[in-house]
Amino acid sequence: MQGARQLMKVYVTRRIPQDGRKVLTQAQAGVCKVSVWDSEEPVPRAELLKGVSGAHGLLCLYTDRIDTEVLDAAGPNLKVISTFSVGFDHLAIDEIKKRGVRVGYTPDVLSDATADLSVALLLATARRLPEGVQEVKSGGWSTWKPLWLCGYGLTGSTVGIIGLGRIGLAIARRLKPFGVKRLLYSGRSVKPQAAEVEGEHVPLDTLASESDFVVVSCSLNPDSKGLCDKAVFSKMKSTAVFINTGRGSVVNQEDLYEALSSGQIAAAGLDVTTPEPLPTDHPLLSLKNCVVLPHIGSATYSTQGIMAALSANNLLAGVMGTAMPSELIL
Repeated sequence: MQGARQLMKVYVTRRIPQDGRKVLTQAQAGVCKVSVWDSEEPVPRAELLKGVSGAHGLLCLYTDRIDTEVLDAAGPNLKVISTFSVGFDHLAIDEIKKRGVRVGYTPDVLSDATADLSVALLLATARRLPEGVQEVKSGGWSTWKPLWLCGYGLTGSTVGIIGLGRIGLAIARRLKPFGVKRLLYSGRSVKPQAAEVEGEHVPLDTLASESDFVVVSCSLNPDSKGLCDKAVFSKMKSTAVFINTGRGSVVNQEDLYEALSSGQIAAAGLDVTTPEPLPTDHPLLSLKNCVVLPHIGSATYSTQGIMAALSANNLLAGVMGTAMPSELIL
């Protein structure tokens, strides 16, 4: 009876991959009582507020808004929030810190998968692959024409990366072998690791005006929100390709639409948008020179499995009061 009283309640807001479920199943043997919103779809707000009540630990996804209302619903037992993501702008960090709640997250794990996707999106956008597929399917493929579906190549180009963090550096590593001539990056400070890719730290205006490809790979914070706006696009080359695999809110989408539709820049590829999902009648989706993906940067089976196991282990360490494999320092 005493063991039963000591069981910690944890709430999981979605059905997570098997690797994470296995960790939680083992933990139920004398450590935790695990409640799960057992669905592929997001937990309704009312169910979240009910499920988290009295919980010692919460495992959430990036799509779950963990604000003061959720923290109040959880109550004073809450020791840890483990997010199945590298980003944490969905968490009310200041309030969480005030309450002494620990936070686990999953950095590094998805860097390679997201970098792979970033390069794929850049190539698909620059070489107009979605347009080509559509022409084949619609019967638009007739005789060969010298300039039909021409795009832009990486050889001899200048690539600018906004935010040379873990993912930005992984993107740079992948792009260099394509024959990129110069690699520029912007951010608050010079990054020692940039030497590995011969990266040059420059102001954002310089990056915008000199780059043939601009890749957004920064996190979302008050400084980066709306960073890529009309002022930035107006400085870019008319042949420039813009890629965003960072966060949707870093880009002013109305200004991006104007830049694309007016020919200010050549094309854009987005894996992140505001909102998500993007409404099907959104103006950006009407443009042939804008490729939009449904936020699938980390969508490989192995990456999702590792993220699930890490977030589950972060959760358990948090409720047990031990060192977390990957704790966000608040």
